[in-house]
Amino acid sequence: MTRGIVTNLWLIPAVPLAASLIILSLANSRRSAGAVLAIIGQVAALALSILAFSLTLQTPGFRAIHNFTWFTFGEQTLRIGWVLDPLAAAMLVMIALVGLCIFIFSIGYMADDKNFTRFFTYLSFFSGAMLGVVIANSLLLLFVCWELVGLASYLLIGFWIEKPSAAAAAKKAFITTRIGDMGFFLGILWLYGRSGTLLFYNDGSGCLENAGLVALGASATFVALLIFCGAVGKSGQFPLHVWLPDAMEGPTPVSALIHAATMVAAGVFLVARVYPLFSFGAINGVTPSLTVVVSIGVITALMASLIALGQFDIKRILAYSTVSQLGLMMVSLGVGGVAAGMMHLIAHGFFKALLFLGAGSVIHGCHQEHDIRKMGGLRRLMPITFLTYAIGMMALSGVPFFFSGGWTKEEILHATAHWHASHLPHYLMLAGVVLTALYMTRQMIYIFFGNRRAASEDAHESPPVMTMPLIVLASCSIVLSAILTPAWPWLHGYLTGESAHFDIAVLIQPTLFVSLALVAGGIALGFAIYRRVAGADPLEHAQPALFRFLENKMWLDELYDRTVVAYSRMAARLSDWMDRNVWDGLVRAVSGIGQIFGILTDNFDERGINAGIDEATTGTRGIGRVMSAWHSGQIQTYLRAVGVSVLVLLVLYAWLT
Repeated sequence: MTRGIVTNLWLIPAVPLAASLIILSLANSRRSAGAVLAIIGQVAALALSILAFSLTLQTPGFRAIHNFTWFTFGEQTLRIGWVLDPLAAAMLVMIALVGLCIFIFSIGYMADDKNFTRFFTYLSFFSGAMLGVVIANSLLLLFVCWELVGLASYLLIGFWIEKPSAAAAAKKAFITTRIGDMGFFLGILWLYGRSGTLLFYNDGSGCLENAGLVALGASATFVALLIFCGAVGKSGQFPLHVWLPDAMEGPTPVSALIHAATMVAAGVFLVARVYPLFSFGAINGVTPSLTVVVSIGVITALMASLIALGQFDIKRILAYSTVSQLGLMMVSLGVGGVAAGMMHLIAHGFFKALLFLGAGSVIHGCHQEHDIRKMGGLRRLMPITFLTYAIGMMALSGVPFFFSGGWTKEEILHATAHWHASHLPHYLMLAGVVLTALYMTRQMIYIFFGNRRAASEDAHESPPVMTMPLIVLASCSIVLSAILTPAWPWLHGYLTGESAHFDIAVLIQPTLFVSLALVAGGIALGFAIYRRVAGADPLEHAQPALFRFLENKMWLDELYDRTVVAYSRMAARLSDWMDRNVWDGLVRAVSGIGQIFGILTDNFDERGINAGIDEATTGTRGIGRVMSAWHSGQIQTYLRAVGVSVLVLLVLYAWLT
């Protein structure tokens, strides 16, 4: 049975992909059929994922692979395959379940959209591509699915293509992530050139196994950093994070799908998957590549948390929150807390999807309003949305005991505290804990507390098809805390292959209370600053220059526009000028030389070669006519010629003698 499940693991991504192709063939009027097919495909993927997950529970550290030859070129064979291990199995279940909730929510949210059927085509395509990334046992197969995820995100972000802002955001996301993917692709080429394989695991000869790592040698650091470029682009890390907040131009279910379980998770998953490459040759758990991962993660986490304090778009606040949390996960991976980072990734998938879908419910109830300054007092008008959103807020802020994000955040802080290279990331992440609680409290007060404002006057609760996914995700965010708690670290043990034991004494430790105090302090500070918010933001009133700096996203887009974009435009204009005035002139000059040469050769051909051949053929024809006259066929003529010839010979002989 084990062999059969692993061999047919490809069915998990194949079912949603097949559903997307079938839906694509349907007419726009077949709305119900499109939604039903998409949901059936996702349910099937979830069922198969649960089956695969249950298989990994049989043995600690379970890993099974299925490799095969894709094609042969010359004497070389290119092999790909898929792998099932705890890392892949946990991700499969999370992606399929969160995706299913988003699919169901989309039925209500996109009910009035004219391209309803096409939307579900893209959703299924996106889900299938991401599931393919998770099961890949080959860096090449992973990269193919990785690029399909990029294509699907481009289609979904720019779904409302008639909006110039949506079209621009889609292009920005596609181009920015391609920059990172170029480094990723170069890393793949370098890795293959040195190790001769792109398989992760292959009975001891895979690129993540000892033989492959030894073959890489000192170049492992550079290969790891090139692969990390792809993760930086996909997971919105500094300096390639600028596309991710703009991706909010897509429909809210797209924001949930991209920012929760799928696209942005791919970068963190990639680093976790190839972690042996990053940690090769580590001294006390530190390598140059892991140090870069930590540095980028710290910068990203703090920068995004600060920017979130200056945003008023409900989805942009959550987008910068996602950037910050992904930075936190990268820090965890960089300091060696791979299990902690992946636990937070899984928990984040549920509560961030909950928050984005909750934001979609608020936007739907407030007649498509996004500005939190125009909301207020929604907790009584939208009670289900408020309660579920509050659970997501508590999980994201890191409140422990009953909310999954609290335990995973604590695991990451514990990992940073024991990093041998430096304790600075630990202290900076503690500051990030306060900032996260602060900006989420600010958002909650603006939206659900205080007096009603313009957009909330006629607000209403969303229909059950939208609130039920919120309830499911909120429940998962609470239930997960039971297997994430350090008192019974089941998920940690599952990911690491270690056994988990119940020990309540683990909860009594100073770091937990310090973390709890920081979260409580951030929430209390938020209430103190924003409890009576009216008109201008209190931070804007107190520090207008600082607030303007944060509101404008630290001017990073403007900086890129005046440097990278300006250079690209200058290079484009220079290329255009060179094309018109240099290369075009050279082409014309070469063309003129060719024409002159053609004229000369034509004259030489016509007046020299052809004329000579014509004269020669004319002379030959004349000789032929004379010779043909001699061959008349009359014997008398021939005898006369013979007689004349004999006479001439006799005369010549007589004269010579």
